[in-house]
Amino acid sequence: MTLEIIRNAFGWCAIINSALLVFWLIMLIAGRGFVYRMHHRFFPMPEERFIAIHYSGMAAFKLFIIAANITPYLALRIVG
Repeated sequence: MTLEIIRNAFGWCAIINSALLVFWLIMLIAGRGFVYRMHHRFFPMPEERFIAIHYSGMAAFKLFIIAANITPYLALRIVG
């Protein structure tokens, strides 16, 4: 594997994971009631806690994207 292939893989991983994060945010904002009702059937909890859990998950996922995708991509861009 060349440095360029690995760099491109990190770049595409960052793009795909960022798109998933944006999709998650859009689904939570646009379909808040539907998503809450769907999850409430299996995990009964107050809506405030449900939203807090989702936003915490999004924050953790964003940190993962930065640490595992964007940082290595930028490091390989600098090295290459």
